[in-house]
Amino acid sequence: MKDHYRTFFGFTKEPFATDIGYKEILETPELLNVKIRFEYVPRLGAVGVLTGEVGSGKSTAVRYALNTLHPSEYRPVYITASSGSIMEFYRQLKDALDIHLSTNSKSFMLKTIKQEIANLVCEKKRKVVLVVDEASLIRLEVFAELHTLCQFEQDAKPWLPMILVGQTLLADKLTFRSSQPLASRVVAKCHLEGVDLAEMKAYLQHHLALAGVDGNPFDPTALTAIHQGSGGLFRKANHLARGGLIAAAAEQSNIICAEHIRLAATEIF
Repeated sequence: MKDHYRTFFGFTKEPFATDIGYKEILETPELLNVKIRFEYVPRLGAVGVLTGEVGSGKSTAVRYALNTLHPSEYRPVYITASSGSIMEFYRQLKDALDIHLSTNSKSFMLKTIKQEIANLVCEKKRKVVLVVDEASLIRLEVFAELHTLCQFEQDAKPWLPMILVGQTLLADKLTFRSSQPLASRVVAKCHLEGVDLAEMKAYLQHHLALAGVDGNPFDPTALTAIHQGSGGLFRKANHLARGGLIAAAAEQSNIICAEHIRLAATEIF
C-alpha cells in the first residue's frame, strides 16, 4: 500500500509502529503492575508469570520492565520458547548466555549452564533474570524439568529468577501435577486484558503524538469502532487505526470515521 497517508496527515514517521523506544511506551496502570512484579520476582529469586491474549501488549510490557532494571546490576537473559524438548530449551539458553558448547548430554549441558549462572552471580556480581517469552508453547514434559534450573547449592541459593510470558494457556499448563515443582515457585502473576474505551483513546492519542501529529483525526465513531473491533487489544488497534488513516487519505478526508475503520477491518484478521 502507498504511504501517501503519512504526508496527507502530516506524520513525521510511521504511526502506530512497534519499534518505539522504551521511554516512549505509554505508562498504563497495567504496565506499572508488570514492572512491580519484575522488580519483586528477581529480588526473591523466584518465578513470575505474565499472561494475556495475542496482541495485548505482553512483549511491550516485558521490554519496558527489562529496561528499568539497572544494567550494571542485572543480566537479563531473554529467550523465545518453542514446542521442542528440554534439550532444545537448554540449547536456546546456552546460546543466550554465550556458552560455546556442543554436546548431546542433557546433564552436562545443565551443569554447564548452572556453572555459568553461578559465575555471573558470584564472580561478576550480576543478578541473572531469565525471561521466557511464548512460554505457553512449552511442552508439559519440559515444564516438569524446568525447576531444576532454579536449584543451586541444594536449593538454598535463589540465583535464577524466571519470568514466564505467554497466552492464557500458560496458566492452565502450570496447574498440571507434573508442573507443580515449577508452579510452587511462582510468587507473582499478572494478566493483561483488553483496555477500556478511555484507555484506548489515550493510547491512540499517544501514538499519534509520537508520529508527529498533535490533534486527533479519529472521530468518536472511529474510536468506538477501533475499540470494539480490536477488543481493546493494542496490536489489532494499531492495524485498524493505520488502516483507517489509509482509507481516509484515499478519500482526501481529514477525519477518520467508523466507515473507514470498517474498511480497514476487511484487510486484517
